[in-house]
Amino acid sequence: MKEIALHLLDLAENSVSAGAKTVQISICEDQSADLLTTCIEDDGRGMTPEMVKMVTDPFVTSRVTRKVGLGIPLFKAAAEECGGGLEIQSTPAVGTRVEARFQHSHIDRMPLGNLPTTVLGLSVAHPEIHWIFRYTARANGAEKTFEYDDQPIKETLDGLPITHPEVLAWLRGMLEEGIAAAQKILNS
Repeated sequence: MKEIALHLLDLAENSVSAGAKTVQISICEDQSADLLTTCIEDDGRGMTPEMVKMVTDPFVTSRVTRKVGLGIPLFKAAAEECGGGLEIQSTPAVGTRVEARFQHSHIDRMPLGNLPTTVLGLSVAHPEIHWIFRYTARANGAEKTFEYDDQPIKETLDGLPITHPEVLAWLRGMLEEGIAAAQKILNS
């Protein structure tokens, strides 16, 4: 995977597979601290301490359709190659939190990728999940955060499916504009 958004998509799909009802995705680009942090937190089945230790091994997976799981090991390697790391906290029957940190300015850090498409795709593919997405940008003492919480949107739609073309167009525009507005402080 060549974009952070694709890694986040993979991790979010793991959350769905773990029976999560709520998934929070957070990204913070902090130019002042030269740090890019991503975090996915869910309320799914969670993992035992033994599984948490093994999950970064590409030959350990809970999937029954194949014998390898490359998502977390590749994301961990990408973060470590860019002066960062990956931490997993998980409790059975409570949920899992996966945080990856990258040196923001590192020449080998993969780009963020298309965050609006990733968030919109997850919302549409899994409308039964409560999705919360936060993007924060910090630079030169300024901070701007954009938040997308699909629960109030679903309530406002009052039965209209989130997959309706007009709803999709509106959501895409909101995500693109919100993230772009926050990112403006990175370029000032």
